[in-house]
Amino acid sequence: MAESRPPLPPFDEEAAIRKVQAAEDAWNTRDPHAVSLAYTPDSVWRNRGTFVTGRAEIVEFLTAKWERELDYALRKSLWDFHNNRIAVRFQYECRDAAGRWWRSYGNELWEFDDNGLMRRREASINDVGIEESERRYFGPRPEDQRGPGHDIPLR
Repeated sequence: MAESRPPLPPFDEEAAIRKVQAAEDAWNTRDPHAVSLAYTPDSVWRNRGTFVTGRAEIVEFLTAKWERELDYALRKSLWDFHNNRIAVRFQYECRDAAGRWWRSYGNELWEFDDNGLMRRREASINDVGIEESERRYFGPRPEDQRGPGHDIPLR
């Protein structure tokens, strides 16, 4: 039986919002193995200037990422969707080993197979140093901040 990760394409707005929230929730676990299961076994990524292919490389990439990016907390927001593709804006905050805090702003383009597994992910990301007092994300998104009307701020 083929792996499946509902909701499945073609996406309507409600399904696209659920897909984006599911991705945010998964990444906030910081569990590379669990996160990798949302992608096809041969998924291809561009993350900044790094190219990744397949689940084993996804796990390796995410393991190194979350060893570097401490106290990682992510927010994603649906930008647009069409058929089997979703565009997402996101922000995450983390600190480095020296204790310096960062907010990273990015855009992702996602493409899914018929079973709802992501087969392509392209991410462009910019990092901005912030003071600890400027943090706004402290772990996973609370239930009362989910769904339509809870977009992430530009700044």
